[in-house]
Amino acid sequence: MAPEASKLRAGAGVGALPQRALAQYLRLLRLYPVLTKAATSGILSALGNFLAQLIEKKREKENCSQKLDVSGPLRYAIYGFFFTGPLSHFFYLFMEHWIPSEVPWAGVKRLLLDRLLFAPAFLLLFFLIMNFLEGRDTAAVAVQIRRSFWPALRMNWQVWTPAQFVNINYVPLQFRVLFANLVSLFWYIYLASLGK
Repeated sequence: MAPEASKLRAGAGVGALPQRALAQYLRLLRLYPVLTKAATSGILSALGNFLAQLIEKKREKENCSQKLDVSGPLRYAIYGFFFTGPLSHFFYLFMEHWIPSEVPWAGVKRLLLDRLLFAPAFLLLFFLIMNFLEGRDTAAVAVQIRRSFWPALRMNWQVWTPAQFVNINYVPLQFRVLFANLVSLFWYIYLASLGK
């Protein structure tokens, strides 16, 4: 009987792992909200870039173990940790304070604020930081921004507007950065599947 009881406990331990991980995440979120969101953003951004590279290699029928750009996930981790997590945390707090849910049309106003102010600014910051981390000079950065900013912003509005509508209106405040990170993860994978 003792071996069966230990098997049951071991099985319960494995089954309880997601619950323990969630409890620990919630605890860290409560104690260190900005740091937790920054770390989560950095990890999921790096993972998204890594998976995007793997899908691209597979699509091109290349050997996935060769030629992976390890600097890509590192850049995305840096951007996620220092920019995405903290900026998103404070932006969502600002939105809650500036446009409380009691305000008429609060959800629409928040969405417009996000889509018309935050999205363009955040996308521009993305281009600037990523180009800086890649070591490009200012002339090359300016060319890329002129060439890529508007097409990227239009695609951002098309894809992210429904996701942000759900995020802003239905996701609890403490999980909004995580929700956006998960959407980003799948967004990177989707872009890689298209070969873009």
